[in-house]
Amino acid sequence: MVGKLHIVSTPIGNLEDITLRAVRVLREAGLIACEDTRHTRKLLDHLGISKLLVSYHEHNETPRAAELVEKLLAGVDIALVSDAGTPLLSDPGYRLVEAAIAAGIQIVPIPGPSAMLSALAGSGLPTDSFRFCGFLPAKASQRRKTLEAFEEEHATLIFYEAPHRILETLDDIEAVLGERDVVVARELTKLHEEFLRGSAATIRAELGSRPAVKGEITVLIGAPKSVPNPVGAEEEVRALEQQGLARMDAIKQVAKSRGIPKRELYRKVIS
Repeated sequence: MVGKLHIVSTPIGNLEDITLRAVRVLREAGLIACEDTRHTRKLLDHLGISKLLVSYHEHNETPRAAELVEKLLAGVDIALVSDAGTPLLSDPGYRLVEAAIAAGIQIVPIPGPSAMLSALAGSGLPTDSFRFCGFLPAKASQRRKTLEAFEEEHATLIFYEAPHRILETLDDIEAVLGERDVVVARELTKLHEEFLRGSAATIRAELGSRPAVKGEITVLIGAPKSVPNPVGAEEEVRALEQQGLARMDAIKQVAKSRGIPKRELYRKVIS
């Protein structure tokens, strides 16, 4: 009989946040594949579970996925966990699931904690339409380019960010996306959990006043606030060009002041 691959969600901080079903599956699995065996061992010790652990992370994902599929085909039930939250969401696991499906193995998701959904639920931003975008690029130029791609997006945007980059990221959000509602959710489910709500600039000022920013961070960005005002925008761009401003700089300036997507204004100008 072929084994099953269970995708098990685990706590993102508070160890009480684990379902009875997840605990049962972890107890019954033939082995548990995890990012960091030391980290997962702490959770299992808390739950009183002794189980064979196999490392499965971004550096060994491809060869280890093949090994795990062989075990599944041999009849071993495997539980896949990440260090925290739901596996595959900005964590390893996609290649294993893809290979398991190709081999005809049943995938069984065990729902549970997710920093993305917890942050969204507590943010106060619209939840009817949202887009999870994972981690923003570490380099400023790439990060701004990524944010520019979301200028016309009206769904709530959700990103993960490292604490040592959060101030730069808030600067980039303000520069690229302008005046929007922003929420920074930090240390969710943990002792120092907090939600910072406001503009990118006000949150940046608050965090910048602290000696250091620590912890796991989720950033949420609301839809554009301003009502686009395209009347006379092309003429304003041309006037700025005549004053010596480069075309793209003029387009950026006018688009930001009028709340118009840069791409839309660019198309109008060149047409």
